[in-house]
Amino acid sequence: MSSLRLFVAVLPPDHALQELRRAVTPLRALPGAGRLRWTGEPGWHFTLAFLGAVDEEVLPELRVRLARAAGRTEPFPLRLHRGGRFGGRVLWIGAAGELDTLRLLAERADAAARRSGIAMDEHRHYSAHLTLARSRTETDLRPYVTALEGFEGTSWEVGEVALVRSNLPVTGVAGERPRYEVIGSWSLGH
Repeated sequence: MSSLRLFVAVLPPDHALQELRRAVTPLRALPGAGRLRWTGEPGWHFTLAFLGAVDEEVLPELRVRLARAAGRTEPFPLRLHRGGRFGGRVLWIGAAGELDTLRLLAERADAAARRSGIAMDEHRHYSAHLTLARSRTETDLRPYVTALEGFEGTSWEVGEVALVRSNLPVTGVAGERPRYEVIGSWSLGH
């Protein structure tokens, strides 16, 4: 039986990603930026629930439960908003808008996975963030966060939730990134 590495996410629309690209490009020129592992643009998403390795036989039940979770959640406004960091290891961009609805959607995605029989990590408070870069060692990320302080993206309406497969690098080539493949999506409020 094969398994898939999966997560549930909200994928920002193209215009939001373009705005973010314009904000991130100058960051790559800051001192020390070359030591960070920058997330590729295909990896720019808001993870709602990380499912890990999921047996394919669970997928039909998971799809039904995610569709139900999406249907019980009305579309809501969201925008990319300011930067932040988790210690000296992770640089991220945040979100603004209907964050309570985003958190509710994350809880529903987590519950859908649990009810499908997927062993989920211990439940913790959902923090809406889109990872921009990581560091293997403690790094002073404050200059990057400062550069992103004034960043305000244009609002969009979140209208669907996506089930995404993460294909980890297998070639061993330095700098190779995971490839992401949407294997299901469900409209909110239907």
